[in-house]
Amino acid sequence: MITASILAFMGLGGQEMLLIFLALLLFFGAKKLPELARGLGKGIREFKDATKDVRENIEDGLKETK
Repeated sequence: MITASILAFMGLGGQEMLLIFLALLLFFGAKKLPELARGLGKGIREFKDATKDVRENIEDGLKETK
């Protein structure tokens, strides 16, 4: 899971992630959490695709200058 690895990278352990999840559950409610998770996943996917496109454009530009 990408989100868990990002949180682990930020130094958050299991207890902290559980506390954040419970706070989100209280704030948004159980019905909104799946929708928020889908939106977050879609945003991360779009960001990855955009960075991949930029990387490919830079590499293509470097190949053309050689």
